[in-house]
Amino acid sequence: MAAADASSLPPSAITCRAAVAWGPGQPLVMEEVEVAPPGPMEIRVKVVSTSVCRSDVTAWQSKAQLDLFPRVFGHEASGVVESVGEGVTEFQVGDHVLTVFIGECKSCKHCVSGKSNMCQKLGLERKGVMHSDQKTRFSVKGKPVYHYCAVSSFSEYTVVHSGCAVKVGLTVPMDRVCLLSCGVSSVWNVANVSKGSSVAIFGLGTVGLSVAQGAKLRGASKIIGVDTNPEKQEKGKSFGVTDFINPDELSEPVQQVIKRITDGGVDYSFECVGDSGVVSTALQSCSDGWGVTVTLGLPKGKLEVSTHYAFLLSGRTLKGSMFGGWKPKSDLPSLVDKYAAKEIQVDGLVTHDIPFNEINKALELMLENKCLRCVIHMPR
Repeated sequence: MAAADASSLPPSAITCRAAVAWGPGQPLVMEEVEVAPPGPMEIRVKVVSTSVCRSDVTAWQSKAQLDLFPRVFGHEASGVVESVGEGVTEFQVGDHVLTVFIGECKSCKHCVSGKSNMCQKLGLERKGVMHSDQKTRFSVKGKPVYHYCAVSSFSEYTVVHSGCAVKVGLTVPMDRVCLLSCGVSSVWNVANVSKGSSVAIFGLGTVGLSVAQGAKLRGASKIIGVDTNPEKQEKGKSFGVTDFINPDELSEPVQQVIKRITDGGVDYSFECVGDSGVVSTALQSCSDGWGVTVTLGLPKGKLEVSTHYAFLLSGRTLKGSMFGGWKPKSDLPSLVDKYAAKEIQVDGLVTHDIPFNEINKALELMLENKCLRCVIHMPR
């Protein structure tokens, strides 16, 4: 009897390297990990490139999640499908994909509403396990290793739910398109920025610059960038910022300056810092009657937002957004197409390219505010 075709056999566990965090703020350690085969409706991905997001750093430093270590962080990634689990028909071995930290099941209340991207089945995973069975797919010497956002891309191989991956073309640059899986969020679906409007952006990091780019594409006439780093002024211009304000150089509150130069406040303001105090400042920078403030940053300290009720009674709106309001599987392909057609800028957000074995250097650069995005390149 002929031997069974190896390609027809179910996937088995594999061993690879992963950068494992053993405790809050501790340097990542290159470990040999076992990666389980993909379960039903899951795929195992060979990671090609992964960028370091500020939320990775914030969660890595957090002492509030002591029970979620050891852990593999990372969620902005591109890769190649290595194997597929039972029931997966959308992906095949060899497909190029982006991982996404919130999925889209296309059947829950939120997915079918057309109003939200907060999937009830595959939303943001906070427990360090897989959505399907609440277990991990990583282990070191038999010890379970937790996931991050159900992606965990600081590993040569990872397992994700098929609803948390998006297929991309084979010619798209994997080391740049990975940013589209999180950092390059857009304003189109959230604030509906209108042509000729005024915008203030607090924080010109990757998210803030992407907001500026989106506002420019929507036809905003005045785009004010607010940042304490003077080097962000020139970078901001290349993404559409028309005016730059450094709060450290002012003798009065920044919101007063913004209201003065915009005749009463901007139409839209965006908090991209991850500071609940800045949320209030952004709201105060908006116009009475119709001003909209969108908070996009992941808070690092105080989680509560406080503001005077009069700002809301006067007609201003405060809202939040995750992943720019995009439905990942339905909408992300259009962003990839825009990047491929050079309609949106991504490459300019990458300031460092770093090999996987130097991943701790990328974390240091983020902590020292010396980079926008570091792209980690996995061994070929």
